Amino acid sequence: MLTLTGYVVGRSIEILWIINVIFAVWTVFRSHRDIASTWAWLLVLIGLPYIGFILYLLVGRQLSHDKIFIIKQEQEKIRQQFLKQQRHMLAQHDLLPNLDQNQRSRRLVELNLNNDDAILTIDNSVQIFTDGPKLFDNLIENINQAKDTINVEFYTFYADNLGKRVLAALEKAASRNVTVRVLYDASGSHGTHPKFFNKLRELGGCAQPFISDSSNHWYTTPRYNYHLHRKLVIIDHKIGYIGGFNIGDQYVDQSKKFGHWRDTHLRVVGQSAAMMEVRFTMDWNTSCRKSRLPKINIDEEIKNFKLDWNRQDPSCVAMQIVASGPDNSNLGIQRGYEHIIAQAQNYVYIQTPYLIPGDPILESLIISSKSGVDVRIMIPCMADHPFVYRATEYYAKYLTKQGLKVYKYNKGFIHAKTVVSGSDISSVGSANQDFRSYRLNFEVNAFCYSPQLTQELKEIFEKDIEDSTLLTNEYFDQQSWWRKFKQYFSRLLSPIL
Repeated sequence: MLTLTGYVVGRSIEILWIINVIFAVWTVFRSHRDIASTWAWLLVLIGLPYIGFILYLLVGRQLSHDKIFIIKQEQEKIRQQFLKQQRHMLAQHDLLPNLDQNQRSRRLVELNLNNDDAILTIDNSVQIFTDGPKLFDNLIENINQAKDTINVEFYTFYADNLGKRVLAALEKAASRNVTVRVLYDASGSHGTHPKFFNKLRELGGCAQPFISDSSNHWYTTPRYNYHLHRKLVIIDHKIGYIGGFNIGDQYVDQSKKFGHWRDTHLRVVGQSAAMMEVRFTMDWNTSCRKSRLPKINIDEEIKNFKLDWNRQDPSCVAMQIVASGPDNSNLGIQRGYEHIIAQAQNYVYIQTPYLIPGDPILESLIISSKSGVDVRIMIPCMADHPFVYRATEYYAKYLTKQGLKVYKYNKGFIHAKTVVSGSDISSVGSANQDFRSYRLNFEVNAFCYSPQLTQELKEIFEKDIEDSTLLTNEYFDQQSWWRKFKQYFSRLLSPIL
């Protein structure tokens, strides 16, 4: 009897495993994915029967074709509306009038323009922030001085001390008839209930989650991917903030776990603030299809905007606002990164909390280094996501063995997403060096063309080296076998982390 029972149980397990394999293959191959992601999900679904399907429901499901269509349709409408408004100026466009001899910069500008419709603007004054308390003091001061509109877009808007400070400033602005809009990622703002913004709404302001969020229907459409990871604030159509900081106490050094939070954000006064507003309008209007809040008329929002390429002030920064996301297969930010790295001549300095590069960027980094370019990368000394950090360690070890210089920042948690190269090229924004930022999240970066700004960012990187440790082959060789195993295992899952 026991033998028969054991046989039945064994056969049942075999049949269930075969069914699991069939469903795993069908589930993965029915979606359009790159090969690396396909094999990574097959590993999870087959290697972790049943549990793998739960993980897939949470982090593997793609946006529906209907939702992608809605996003594309709304964004194309705004893009064409804006481009039509500026068509006569674009026809006379000299891409980099003050940098005619810099063909590398010109090619990057053309790539971003052709790949993402990223219009170059010249008249921009830029201030760099690397300290959270100073950034948010400055931001709140600008909010308090706003006279017309405030558009806020963040991955994280926590209902903690900093969140309440920022919200109080927004409420005061709404009370004096300033148009206030807040767009946030519900998953990234976990714990922030919609009623947190009730007073703002009562005062005439608006707040809503981004369209890709499924938090209101998590039981039918659970998904932890496809986040609104952008961080933008646009005030009175002329002041813009863009970078890596979110709204929460940990970003102003109030977290015991992370301690000092090291990030990079830009305050931009000028034409590129209007380009950020175009980006915000696309995201807002797309989300309005669910919330039924009033859409933005881009013609009215920036009716006084005029492109000007004749400014000769050497302190002005030429800039393009480049976006990417799962709604667009052009991979705008990733291709911009690839171009900067592959075309580097002297140095490339990169700061990123997550180092899980795809093959194109990985190969570009190695080729540049072996061609004599000084390639340096800075990562955190601690994890905020265990699997992600182990995968980051794997690639840090791999690149170290290839001769690149990889630093571990020791003073706290480094969250900056910057690329600095050559005499006048830099990128600051929300996109990390990982698959998630390249393909899964909605991101936005400022690509800048300025010797002065590039030098400032280069000096900031070199200053951070003083608080960092250069990783060596010996450092990795001394790690335990268990830690090495976790690094290798996490690397196998890197396309889906």
